[in-house]
Order: sequence, then C-alpha cells, then structure tokens
Amino acid sequence: MRARVARGLRVAVWAVLPGEVVLVVCLVAGVRIPGAVLLGAEALLVGMFALEAYVMWPLYAARRRAGGTRREAGLAAVRAAVPVALRRLIVHEFRALHSLGLWAVRRRHRIPEGARPFSYTEPQTGIMWTFLFVSVVETVVLALVIPWPLVHAIVLVVDVYGIVIVLALHAAAVTRPHLVEADGSLRLRYGALFDLRVPADAIASARVDRRFPDGGLVRVDEDGSLDLAVGSQTTVTVELTGPVEFVRPLGRRGSARVLRFHADDPRAAVAALTAPGRAAPPPSSLTPERTAPSSTPAPPA
Repeated sequence: MRARVARGLRVAVWAVLPGEVVLVVCLVAGVRIPGAVLLGAEALLVGMFALEAYVMWPLYAARRRAGGTRREAGLAAVRAAVPVALRRLIVHEFRALHSLGLWAVRRRHRIPEGARPFSYTEPQTGIMWTFLFVSVVETVVLALVIPWPLVHAIVLVVDVYGIVIVLALHAAAVTRPHLVEADGSLRLRYGALFDLRVPADAIASARVDRRFPDGGLVRVDEDGSLDLAVGSQTTVTVELTGPVEFVRPLGRRGSARVLRFHADDPRAAVAALTAPGRAAPPPSSLTPERTAPSSTPAPPA
C-alpha cells in the first residue's frame, strides 16, 4: 500500500509544484486570484504534505531505530518520496547559484593544495554570451509588447530567472575546472552537473586527441568510452586500467574504460597526467607509445 502511495506521491510532486510556482509568481506580481482558486491550491499542497508525512515518517522512524542519525534517516525518507531526477535538478540549480557567487568574487570551488586546474570553457564562452544577449533582448521586447498583466508578470519572472540561470551555469563551469591533483589523480567536472574522480593508479595512458563526437554533454559508446564534450568537442583521451563508475547529470549510472574530455590547454593536461612523479599503474597495463602528446592531433571525424 505504501509503495503505491509513494509512486503516486512522485507523480503529485511533478504535477503540483509547477502550479504552486505559477501561483507564487502571480501573487508577487500583484495579480488578483479568486479565493476558490487559492483555497483549492492550498488544499492540494496540504494533501501532498500529508501524503509525504504518511510515506516518509515510517521510513524515518525505521532508520532511526536501526541506529541511523537524524540526517541519515531524513535523507533516506526524502529519497523514497522525491524522484531522483527532481532531487538532482534542485541540487544542480543551488550549486550553480553558489558558483555564481564564487564567480563574482573571483574564487574557484575546492582546489586542493598542489592540484593543477585546467579550464574547459573556451568553446562555449562565445555561445553562452550570445545566448545571454538574445535572452536579454527577448525579455525587453516581450516586456514591451505583452499587454496582459498576468502573462506579462509570468513571462518577465521566467525570463529574468532564465538569464540568471544561464549566467550561473557558465559560472559553475568557470569555477569548477578539471583537476590533476598532486598524487596524479584526475577529477573531471562540468560545472555542477558532472563530477568524476579517477585514481592515479587507474590511469594507463593519456594523449592529445581532438574529436568531435555527436550527442549531448555526456555520451557513452558501446565500446565503453565516455565523452564529456564541451562545444561538441573533446581534446584529451585517457585510457584506464579498468572501468570506473560515474553518475550522469540526472542520476543514471554507468561505467567506462576510456575517458575523452575537453581541456582548453590539452598538452598541459596530458603533461600533468603523464608527469614522472605520479603514481604509475601496473606495468602490464601501460602503453608507453601512447602516453606522450601527439605531435599532430587527428582531424575531425
């Protein structure tokens, strides 16, 4: 019974929350809303909270009885009631807004001592600024031509928030670069959406290798290779001694033996990954002829 209620609750969260957001926007904009509509919306919200309590409290109590802390019990209950994709989207959004604050004060996110950062935003910077300019122009034009107060308020709030999110996504990519840490381990990131740590002893080889893969940000081929593309291109290929697991932006898991990613300075990234001081993998898995930067990157496929 509770399992069916939990599934229904996940559907209700996706259905009710957007409506509540629209209602809040209207209230902030000063739009008059009939009392019956407000009463119905609040009844739906109260009902959703009651369902959440019905599903989450037994899970919370069981986890506490098993010896878990309040935080652990609360997280377990939230995972059962809130869809994974929705949780991750909310977390990504908060991290991006936090990155916007870091960008404003010219700081970067958690770079350990001795780690070398490598930026990857060069292919997308021009596109992002163009998209931002178009969004600002669209916001101004729509604010001038829409005559209906309710539609005007909703569109204005959505457009302004969209501009902030575009800036935050770019700020997240700037403040969270790839890292080659002091022990030779690799940390691949794309803003707040993707984060993969690779131990130094799992890296067999690295080389400059410019490619132009199809697909979106994260693409996994059938041969076990992962493409983390920026501006539809990758410039570094890293071969591993064994598969490593990763989490996609919306929560799906996968594994890969070959990593391809973009770095604005690929030769420096490869040099850092193949530096003599880093931890070496087992000799049987090394491919010495492929560990140095290639003199002539391969042409686009």
